[in-house]
Amino acid sequence: MRTKRNWWAILLVLAAPVWAADKLTGGNGTLYLGGRPNKIFIIDEATEKVTGEILCKTGTPVNLSLSQDHKRFYLMNIAFEDLEIVDIASRQVIDTFRLSEGNKKMRIFGYEADPLNRFIVLFVKTATKEADRFEIAPPALQVYDLKTHKVSRTIPWPKGEEREGVGMQFSPDGKLLYFFGDDILIYDTTDFKQVDKWELSRPIEDGFGRINFGALDDHNEEPGYFTGIFTVSDAVQNRRIMGIARVNLGQKSVEFYPLGPATGVSFTLAPGRKWGYGLHQEIGKYEFWSFDLANRRLGPRVEFPGRPRMSLKTSTNGKLLYIHGAGNTIDLYEASEFKYLRTISLDADMTTNLYVLPAK
Repeated sequence: MRTKRNWWAILLVLAAPVWAADKLTGGNGTLYLGGRPNKIFIIDEATEKVTGEILCKTGTPVNLSLSQDHKRFYLMNIAFEDLEIVDIASRQVIDTFRLSEGNKKMRIFGYEADPLNRFIVLFVKTATKEADRFEIAPPALQVYDLKTHKVSRTIPWPKGEEREGVGMQFSPDGKLLYFFGDDILIYDTTDFKQVDKWELSRPIEDGFGRINFGALDDHNEEPGYFTGIFTVSDAVQNRRIMGIARVNLGQKSVEFYPLGPATGVSFTLAPGRKWGYGLHQEIGKYEFWSFDLANRRLGPRVEFPGRPRMSLKTSTNGKLLYIHGAGNTIDLYEASEFKYLRTISLDADMTTNLYVLPAK
């Protein structure tokens, strides 16, 4: 005769597979993000467990960047002097370099890697220690040849105007380099001379002001495109308007549609490009935003108990949202209703942005 305890045991065994099947997961991809003191965490998306790590050679990683072919990571160390190249398949650092030597410190404050892995364009600032002073050189754009391990040339500043920061992006075939500013200046990558210009400073429509770049994301985009939040001036109402734009760099075209008054919000593109998500962050008020890209309208917004210095990524199947940033935890939320699900805890504080790569 079965006791009451036995019946409960049977019910638990029968119910266990159902509970396991009902657990919402993000897909079968892999998560990568840098952490202290010198590692890149590798997290299996299905199990949400740390399954490995990539050891960096020059210290704590910052400014992690994914190559266009998704085969390499580029990263700098926390001193901004060393740059490392990681082969994702072998989980090994395959190259490192620094430009500093002797009494000359050259720090890298920005870079863009050639999609054909031939060279890297570096934005550098140099300080030379003399006996009685430091000599500060003007900011420079330099091309570092990955084969010869030398700086092959210095790129003249567009219009001869030095900048304290620069946005750059290569065309998918590596033949062109785009410099972002008031306008987009287009350089060839043979001799790095300007060959074209896209005058974004001009209004996209009569009655509008110029379009301004905001939060952008190209991780789930087609090569040569990026989607994000842009703002324009409404000259009639004297206000800023926020909208979504999809930019085609090759065709020098932009598809823009307004959403409403400009608000500070981030943007990340979900797989399939039908939805986007963002975070509005101010002290005492943290919100999830969603963007229905297929129907060109705002989706639901939900206030939630956020944390300082948050960043957002979507899972490979688009069903989960990953909140990461300062600290050692990644919070998982359901994308459809912004419901908190659970937290992944790491054994060290994270230091870089998160990359979510689908299974091959």
